[in-house]
Amino acid sequence: MISVEREKPLACWKGKDAYDGSVLTTLTVIFRTGGCAWNRCRMCGYRHERYHGLSGDALADRIIRQVNWVKANFRDDDYQMLKIFTSGSFFDPVEVPPPVRDAVAAAFRGKLVIAETRPEYVATDAVSEFIAGIDTGEWDVPLYVAMGLETTDDGIREKSIDKGFTFADFTGAADRARAGGAGVKTYLMMKPPFLTEQEAIDDMHRSIREAAPLSDMISMNLCTVQSRTEVERYWKQGAYRPPYLWSVISVLLKAGPHVLCDPVGGGSIRGPHNCRTCDHDIIGAITDYSLNADRSLLRAVAEMDCTCKKEWEFVCSREMPYCMPLTR
Repeated sequence: MISVEREKPLACWKGKDAYDGSVLTTLTVIFRTGGCAWNRCRMCGYRHERYHGLSGDALADRIIRQVNWVKANFRDDDYQMLKIFTSGSFFDPVEVPPPVRDAVAAAFRGKLVIAETRPEYVATDAVSEFIAGIDTGEWDVPLYVAMGLETTDDGIREKSIDKGFTFADFTGAADRARAGGAGVKTYLMMKPPFLTEQEAIDDMHRSIREAAPLSDMISMNLCTVQSRTEVERYWKQGAYRPPYLWSVISVLLKAGPHVLCDPVGGGSIRGPHNCRTCDHDIIGAITDYSLNADRSLLRAVAEMDCTCKKEWEFVCSREMPYCMPLTR
């Protein structure tokens, strides 16, 4: 007998997201699936969260039970947007069997859906079929295919993250998603391992600029130290530090398009942080900016006087490539 606990998604929560000049109530769901086929990204803790040794039918049954749990625990009227994450890729037919996609479409028909996947699984037919299942005409673009590009620099993506695809692969997947009727959401990663603080800032400036023409939405994710990851091993050795919040502010202030940023883990030693004294105010400004695009909030906290700002400036000017970070 399958326990009740195993029928729940890995995580599920309500929040708010900016969309087309409005603020929507969102439901984020992370489904346990058959697991990421690539399974090598240095910072990802979800790679360990998977069902093992199940047939396609049994796997589909387990995931559909999670869909039913969401429907039973969250009223349809309570949210407008659904954000779907899995142990790897929503459009991988091995990880998420096609009957699951059909069940998800039927369960959340009429919602604005954002579904994450790796580029190699973006097929025009699969995208258009899923849209046909969810579309009620309420949204001009009912589906956004989300991909973790992380950076537009192929060298950084390969060496620092071990992502396993190129910028050209992402571009092709974006074209296929649009051909199927979907929009494109791009995830970028602030400060993967092996970059200095200044290199990470420069990489984000360039990546936002180069990804913007290919993206309907850009979200800058801040690297955190998740359990049982390669990044955690470096962090425990003193060889990795998550980004300073000062760095995040500096990127957002200069970013051309409205770049979303949810500072998950902000203020903790494993997440993006400064000195704990100023973290709360800066995290609040970043969160508010992501909803209302008001840069005056960012400018206000950027001008705050905190002793750790000089530390950050020193790190940006003195930290050398391929060395241990200067601070914890």
